[in-house]
Amino acid sequence: MRVRDHAERAPRYLSAMSEPRLPNTPRPPCHLVLVGLRGSGKSTLGALLAEDLARPFIDLDDRTAALLGSTSAGDAFRTAGQAAFRAAESRALADALAGPPLVLALGGGTPTAPGAAELLRAARANGGAYVVFLDPPIASMAKRLERDAGNRPSLTGRGVIEEIEEIAERRRPLYAALADRVVRGAPSVSEAKSEVLSAFASIAAS
Repeated sequence: MRVRDHAERAPRYLSAMSEPRLPNTPRPPCHLVLVGLRGSGKSTLGALLAEDLARPFIDLDDRTAALLGSTSAGDAFRTAGQAAFRAAESRALADALAGPPLVLALGGGTPTAPGAAELLRAARANGGAYVVFLDPPIASMAKRLERDAGNRPSLTGRGVIEEIEEIAERRRPLYAALADRVVRGAPSVSEAKSEVLSAFASIAAS
């Protein structure tokens, strides 16, 4: 699969944990940030990328929930309300970006949180973050959410799966505007990991 400037897309929930770490994987001294809709594979791919890059992995939903005293993002969203949850997301993002290089999977709505897009733009501008937008087909995300909807809250009053297309129309332009790379299509998780690592490594050589 080719890696393009606004590349081609990411993971299925297939395990690649047994694969050996790539030798001499370049590790640019900046955060690798994954953005995308629910079900796009950010957490699955992020954990594998962190393993290969030998750096910490953070799922921002977990950090946000902890700031609000909850054990899950879904519970935090329902208990605190959307405004408080988005404010906590921005705080969690700022804290993560201020730390040492890591792989960071954002929540689907994080870029819409107050000040979050500006934090990401500033981090990119100063070489502190490389942002990858995982943009699979809607049908692929729907299948993933059918298998594992978790306790994700509805954002529109409709079902979590039924609202995917509406949320995608709202958020895809923002994700794309914030991204250094866009990964589209439906490769295996191994292919997606290799694609992102190759793109990320290219900035170390530039």
